[in-house]
Amino acid sequence: MGKRSAVFPAAPHALYAEHGYSPAVRAGELLFVSGQVGARIDGTPEPDLADEIALAFTNLTVVLAGAGCTPADVIDVQLFTTDPEAVFPLLFAHHPAYWGEGPLPALTAAGVTWLAGFRFEIKVVARIPHEGAAA
Repeated sequence: MGKRSAVFPAAPHALYAEHGYSPAVRAGELLFVSGQVGARIDGTPEPDLADEIALAFTNLTVVLAGAGCTPADVIDVQLFTTDPEAVFPLLFAHHPAYWGEGPLPALTAAGVTWLAGFRFEIKVVARIPHEGAAA
């Protein structure tokens, strides 16, 4: 599989340094993206739930782009929330369009008790497209 290498977005938020982890790790043809939350550049959460979810997807898009990926390259999604009744209706009304044309990625969703002050987190695995190859 070769060596692993960290992938950082152009303007990473403060949580990566504060908690000591990489936004994503490339291993062979796969990209393992750490859980993305609706963190502003200073690491604080968006106060509005819909904005927090939207920012988590924005942060995910930026990390994916750092490895040359798009949402269409995502093959597996894990969703976590501290408030499933509030988050999942907002999320499921909009998230399928984010991934592009089908097939949609595999999905696991779970309610959890703690996300370090956030209410939503999304973690993905993506395939890294070959340069010059059609997606």
